[in-house]
Amino acid sequence: MTDHDNPAPAARRRRIAALVAAGVLLPLPALAGCSGEGQETSSSASQDIAPAPRGELKNGGTLRWAVDTVPGTLNAFQADADATTTRITGAVLPSMFTVDANGTPQRNADYLDAAEISAREPKQVVTYKINPKARWSDGKPITAADFLAQWTALRGKDNAFWTARNAGYDRISKVAQGANSREVKVTFARPYADWQSLFTPLYPRGVMGNADAFNDGAREELKVSAGPFRVQKRDAAAGQVVLVRNPAWWGAPARLRKVVLESLPGEKRAAALAAGTVDVAAVDQATAKRVDPGGIGSGNAGAPAGRAGAPARSALSGYALHKALEPAYTQLALNGSSGPLADDRVRRAVASALDRQALADTVLKPLGLPSKPLGSHLLMAGQPGYEDHSEAVGEQDADAAKALLADAGWKSDGSGQQADGHAGARVGSFDGDYGYEEDGEDDYQDRFGAGSGDRWTDGEGDGSYDGRNPGRPVPAHAGAPAKGDQEEGVRPAAAEAPLSFTGAVGSEVQQSALLRQSAAFYKDAAARAKDAAHGDKESSAYARYKRYKKRAAQALGAAEAIETGQAHDLPGSGGHPGAGHTAARGSRGTVGLPGGRAPAGDKAVHAAVKKNGKPLTLRFVLPDGAASEQLRTVGRRIAAMLAKIGVQTSVQRVSDASYFRDHIASGDYDLALYSWPGTAYPATDARPIYAKPQPAPDGSLTVEQNYTRVGTDHIDQLFDQAASELDEDSARSLMQQADARIWAAAGSIPLYQRPELVATKKSLANVGAFGFATPRFQDIGYKK
Repeated sequence: MTDHDNPAPAARRRRIAALVAAGVLLPLPALAGCSGEGQETSSSASQDIAPAPRGELKNGGTLRWAVDTVPGTLNAFQADADATTTRITGAVLPSMFTVDANGTPQRNADYLDAAEISAREPKQVVTYKINPKARWSDGKPITAADFLAQWTALRGKDNAFWTARNAGYDRISKVAQGANSREVKVTFARPYADWQSLFTPLYPRGVMGNADAFNDGAREELKVSAGPFRVQKRDAAAGQVVLVRNPAWWGAPARLRKVVLESLPGEKRAAALAAGTVDVAAVDQATAKRVDPGGIGSGNAGAPAGRAGAPARSALSGYALHKALEPAYTQLALNGSSGPLADDRVRRAVASALDRQALADTVLKPLGLPSKPLGSHLLMAGQPGYEDHSEAVGEQDADAAKALLADAGWKSDGSGQQADGHAGARVGSFDGDYGYEEDGEDDYQDRFGAGSGDRWTDGEGDGSYDGRNPGRPVPAHAGAPAKGDQEEGVRPAAAEAPLSFTGAVGSEVQQSALLRQSAAFYKDAAARAKDAAHGDKESSAYARYKRYKKRAAQALGAAEAIETGQAHDLPGSGGHPGAGHTAARGSRGTVGLPGGRAPAGDKAVHAAVKKNGKPLTLRFVLPDGAASEQLRTVGRRIAAMLAKIGVQTSVQRVSDASYFRDHIASGDYDLALYSWPGTAYPATDARPIYAKPQPAPDGSLTVEQNYTRVGTDHIDQLFDQAASELDEDSARSLMQQADARIWAAAGSIPLYQRPELVATKKSLANVGAFGFATPRFQDIGYKK
């Protein structure tokens, strides 16, 4: 529905900042008594920072911290603020409340002596008592005037301030000085349960009291600060933001003298660690295994770890690996705006087909992290109030899924083929890797791997692919379709069948042309990766080169098998029209299943479900970057699970840069995997993610951050009630009810909390995988 689906206009978007930072999104921004489920996550799984008393740390030193990018702005309330903006403001600006390792807000005694609801009737009033020592770096005290200026700028009444969010501030009716300038009384027009989220970070009134300073001045510099550090410089050209000690800081002095935040892409971090040019870096699983070979299992959740030689291990021996469950979860998103997934029975069938435990094990078990699937959209395991509501869709149940599909009109004609039986329509998934290809070696490597790389040829497509022809699969390679291939503003239809069916609805020529085209794309990608490796065979770029070279050879070999009549299991193959499809199972070249292999643990090839003679095919959009290998592995496993209930998937790979913007946000997908951050304030932060899309005056659909386009009025009402409920237990109960209904709507299926892997110098303390906890920058330092 890209022709009329729109995110909220600017005025509506003020309710929450864009949370995705991707990709994951992360590159993508993660989300009363504890339940039994909530206590299953140990403290070691929620945080791993090498804690040490301040007295055991040296005074001084520089910390070089790898970040994804130099932030486009230092103003956390602007639309392009990102995770690095948050990290910087946490070190240099006041936070009235921080968050502990369990995701619970805690008053920050460095800035507040007290903060509480002082009145509930006739209106909610919160009284803040500011620490009398608290002052800005220019010597001025932090007072009620700063609170007033921030409310005025963020309340959404003055369009001169280009704000990205005003959630909570729009509920305030008055901010006034109390008994003195260090006491602030905030009166709410409507009750607000998440009041502890406000005034963090707090900017000086010199920024918040002037639109020009807010819009432009605070983007590149913060002249005044009030944290243990201050910003010395932001150098976008050099890719650095330098923080130094704030001499006006009244709290416990920072142990470090300087913190240098350096922009460093993920694929370059292993080399930087080996060279000793960075002290702290979030890493992928392959790099993590090089840092800690004994602490990471040999699972297949991500890119192959490779074989780091002795010199590499020696170079990384000075680093420790910290791992925890990140306060963010990966979900399977089901786009309910149109097509088969607009039917809630089909969405619930997809949910019932998933073995979420197996998917969580794939990602988390090799890391030694708890692998229990996440049971809530709104709280992470271990947070107060967490409960597992996944019973709304139930555990994996193929029979129940098939019954739901049948009730929705999608039925099997019983023509599936058993492992040793007769031919019939076969369900599979074409993903540009030649079906269910895993990252290990297979029988294609024997024939098309070694020695075949020189046989790559340019693609020979017919140039008429339009993205909607049901007789062709969606090309699943990195890169956009050729110009003219797709009408602008139109959401492409899912292919009627994956490549394994094109003999029935297309032609062998089309199949081989598409495979040759895929081979050409992989050849180009391999060449670029080889250049980027600069001869370093231990680099992630070289690993990509080998992977892409292998895939190019596989695709070319498959094309040749079709062209020479050797792909006996392909519909329409066999050397003459109408040839039977009863070749021996085990023969090489089954499209969708390399070497004739069935998906792991599944010996049957399942019949496709159909309605009006058309098979149920869902377009599964996934990012193509090296850092997304883990996501693609999970995607392949999901495709295999859906095949068992007769649902076909046509996997489309797109560039990381376009994945969120051009596909997730615009609704150009059927299935997708992406992540949402956890939060200590779900009633506020999660509401736009699950809000029911609403028609806008111009006829478009306002979806806010609900990119699945699935929602109900009841869910919205529960969020609104929870946001206004000042009794903590009652608010949690309302959030639990909302979560159960989100599960039942089956637009979003949480799979697992993401792993957080951070490499740090072994001599560092109080830094690593923070989980939910707000870093205490003044306590980070080098051990004596």
